[in-house]
Amino acid sequence: MSSNAVTTDNPTAPTKVLSPHPIETALFNNTGPITFLWLVIRLWLGFQWAMAGWQKIGNPEWMNGTKLSEFWKASLADYGKPNSDVAYDWYAGFLKGLADSNSQTWFAPLVAWAEFLGGIMLMLGLFTGLVALLLAFLNFNYMLAGSAGLNPVYLVLAILLVLAWKNAGWWGLDRFVLRVNRERGEPGSLVTGYVAPPQDVPTPAAEPSVRK
Repeated sequence: MSSNAVTTDNPTAPTKVLSPHPIETALFNNTGPITFLWLVIRLWLGFQWAMAGWQKIGNPEWMNGTKLSEFWKASLADYGKPNSDVAYDWYAGFLKGLADSNSQTWFAPLVAWAEFLGGIMLMLGLFTGLVALLLAFLNFNYMLAGSAGLNPVYLVLAILLVLAWKNAGWWGLDRFVLRVNRERGEPGSLVTGYVAPPQDVPTPAAEPSVRK
């Protein structure tokens, strides 16, 4: 066996770093035409979320928690029956705890503003990956509570934006905010500057002096 092979019985052996697959590079690490696809997805998904949040903000029955309380009660109404909306005991207990503590009074405005501001940030391309992750978490909770509709589509698109966090906001504010989207030596972000680390330049060996 070659002396360079990595074996599992040697805890100090160096780990191997896997190179990105060409498909991964083309989709998620490329600033070429693929960024226009992410722009379209980002704008469409962000608009859907922003409009959904804005409608909730403009609805007094949602903002005071009435609509959300009704949604929780409807989700729990057929719990335990075949094909019920809520399929998991732990999530049913979570919803019941929220309903019993009247948490809809603060939870409903939180959801409305999260949807609205999250949609705006997606359209602006600001912290795209993080915002998409939070919105995907909302989608996941809606589906756990038995609400389908377009939520599966939103969830898939949000996951794709999370995977494309480095280039999904290329045509947006992420291009200026995230250091990963800047070339080496250029200003790194709006928050802090980025100075390229000094390169090690080999020093030529001094020639030995010859005595005459």
